[in-house]
Amino acid sequence: MRLFSSSAAKSLSCDLALGAFSLLNFAFRPYNPARMERGIYRIIDANFNRAREAIRVVEEFCRFVLNCDSLTRRAKQLRHELCAAINNLDADKLICSRDTLGDVGVGQVVDDQLSRNDLRDCLTAACKRLTEALRALAETVQIINPPLAKSIEKLRYDTYALEKDIVTFADPIEKFKKVGLYVIISSNFPADVISITNKCVAGKADCIQLRAKDIPDDALLSLAKEFVKICRESDVLSIINDRIDIAVASGADGVHLGQNDLSVEHTRNLELSPLIIGKSTHCVDQLLAARAENPTYVALGPVFETETKPGEAVAGLDYVTEAVKLLADGCICHVAIGGITVENIEQVLGAGAMAFAVCSAITDSEDPADRCSQFKAKIAGFKR
Repeated sequence: MRLFSSSAAKSLSCDLALGAFSLLNFAFRPYNPARMERGIYRIIDANFNRAREAIRVVEEFCRFVLNCDSLTRRAKQLRHELCAAINNLDADKLICSRDTLGDVGVGQVVDDQLSRNDLRDCLTAACKRLTEALRALAETVQIINPPLAKSIEKLRYDTYALEKDIVTFADPIEKFKKVGLYVIISSNFPADVISITNKCVAGKADCIQLRAKDIPDDALLSLAKEFVKICRESDVLSIINDRIDIAVASGADGVHLGQNDLSVEHTRNLELSPLIIGKSTHCVDQLLAARAENPTYVALGPVFETETKPGEAVAGLDYVTEAVKLLADGCICHVAIGGITVENIEQVLGAGAMAFAVCSAITDSEDPADRCSQFKAKIAGFKR
């Protein structure tokens, strides 16, 4: 069976011959140094503009969405380092090589190229565009200035690190911003933990922390997995106290760190996906130190004397007020903690707190679900 008719075969042979002739003609065209240099500078100019614009999108996300000073500074520094690197090249050649009207790539789009559902999509697209542009820059600059290409290559790796830090910080923040009532279940008895977790979920707690310090690791992991499953089924955030290993292995939403636990940086190095990371603070000095670590949230307290940690010095309402002011210009969330009850929560609301960690006032009550509902009503009904 013949696949082609004789006329079709002849036509195909002609097309192939013409294509081969065109390739040979291009390959053996006399080398034109001026055209080649112009092409080099066109590539550099286009990708410099693309990279600089992408960094600006990243910087604006850090500045206006995350409101994070440290990440904004890093994005800005990256932009300035790129501009400084390109300033080592001939600016006149760059601008004169530009041919926007004659650029065959202008106007070429693919499906969903400009499809964005939210600002997170804008960030992701900008980061990918930035690393692609930096790679094209490094490859091309290598031809005319090898040392400069190494500097640009470093910027590409700096971008990878910045993107990771933005995502691991931003995603947990978005989750935690919705938290109002944060329940802490402090028990070493698995049956009690599961029972109270179910009741708090029924009472519409926003976040629940498992604090079980005296359980063997294998039993703790088993309990944590069941605890996380219950929370996840009702869209309640699950936090594990102290143990990043248990948090990761159980699939919890986050981990809470005390003053003597791992640093936030070391904790992030151990996570497999972006985790909510909380940090305890008891005074302004600890708050400032924690803020520099960029946790998802800080715990402020104890606000009042607490049965959970008897004898611990009270930080008081004044600390809550001062801490809320210090955190106002950033994006780190907070929870007031320690001795908070339905009867005194309005005082803490009045001090400026937006989220509240409650332990015994809920877990030791006759009806934890109803007590959660009472707390939620107080929080929702407070007039600021």
